[in-house]
Amino acid sequence: MREGSLDAPTRHPIPWQEESFYDEADLDAELRRVFDICHGCRRCFNLCDSFPKLFDLIDESAHEDVEHLDSADFKPVTDACTLCDMCFMTKCPYVPPHEFNLDFPHLMLRARAIENRKGETGFMDKRLAETDANGKLGTVFSDFANVATREGSFARPLIQAVSGIDTRAHLPEFADVPLTKRAGAIRPAPNAQAPAFGRKAVLYASCYGEFNDQTVGEAALKLLAHNGVDCRVEHPQCCGMPKFENGDLGAVASSAESVAAFFAPLIEQGYDIVPLTTSCALMLKFEWPLLLPDNAAVKKLSQATFDLSEYVVDLSKRHGLVPIEAMPTGIAVHFACHARAQNMGPKAVEMLKLIPEARPQVVERCSGHGGKWGIFKENFDTAIKVGKPAARAIDKLKPDYVVSECPLAGPHLKQVLKAVDSDVTPERIGHPIEVMVKAYGL
Repeated sequence: MREGSLDAPTRHPIPWQEESFYDEADLDAELRRVFDICHGCRRCFNLCDSFPKLFDLIDESAHEDVEHLDSADFKPVTDACTLCDMCFMTKCPYVPPHEFNLDFPHLMLRARAIENRKGETGFMDKRLAETDANGKLGTVFSDFANVATREGSFARPLIQAVSGIDTRAHLPEFADVPLTKRAGAIRPAPNAQAPAFGRKAVLYASCYGEFNDQTVGEAALKLLAHNGVDCRVEHPQCCGMPKFENGDLGAVASSAESVAAFFAPLIEQGYDIVPLTTSCALMLKFEWPLLLPDNAAVKKLSQATFDLSEYVVDLSKRHGLVPIEAMPTGIAVHFACHARAQNMGPKAVEMLKLIPEARPQVVERCSGHGGKWGIFKENFDTAIKVGKPAARAIDKLKPDYVVSECPLAGPHLKQVLKAVDSDVTPERIGHPIEVMVKAYGL
């Protein structure tokens, strides 16, 4: 046997269509096997709340071992996992191809899939996962919705009482009009003099970019067109990440089939597919092929998909970019978990280094938000605590700009920076491409 992490981590297809996947006795045995390995290692003690909960559970038990634990006590451990993949990507020495074959996040996913099948997924978790329906309704009533959900609003105590969403948690505002309906009017013509002229890209809006913050989509349209890329914006439906977090794998697979079928003819026409959020890119590139390994359209979409920062870097390497003016500025780049999980390196930092005299520096730690997990009252204080190492790292850098590829991490990090009494007070923590657009003067 040899120490792990000597090879790139690999993931196995998720056998969610096999009945054995939902065998509770088999799950319990696998949880105990994995928990015992984690108990003996403990490298992940400071990544998220799952591991402290697990280690306290063991240490405070009568026999101080996994064997004698009550299975009913495992649920707080599985509930605390945000599927950020930090343990799998950065810490665990026993991930495949190591013979221990340990994939902690996907084991937590299996536990949730069994709960989901048994009808035990919470009402608000299910309701919040209907992102397209929520987004369509929110844009219709955006004025009222934005006033009601803003921090300090008269309605937030009532929202907390009804939904469990903490009054302090930042909730994204809704746009007045979906991005796909605005795209035709705001899409610039591609620059025929640019080195990358002739490339074509579909910006997959994502539910967040479609119905909430459209700043990233607007910036991407400007930057890519300036560099010769002919763009269009599409949002056939949600990628299913929120339902993936719930363990509703059948619904995610259905989304994968529909979206892959929608994009298939565009890929045939030579379009690259560029999601505006890292979580969507992760789903298209990695999670969907693990759910549907035999689906040719899903595989083809995976191969045609680029993360947004990755795409700009690809343009620069293959064709070159339109020259950028020097911008001597310090930039703290939060390395979003779902960007890291794509196993492509910190492409946002690589992209920002294309700006002459810019000084981007990566911030490695998780923001703590964890998708919809961090907005609930029982989790919000923990979400702040988990994000403090990232906030302290930002504070030490004293940057001119703070950016993150995760649209939920940005507003949350602003709250965490206040919690650590940082004098770094960015007006906005947006996507790195927004700094690129500023450097271009677009």
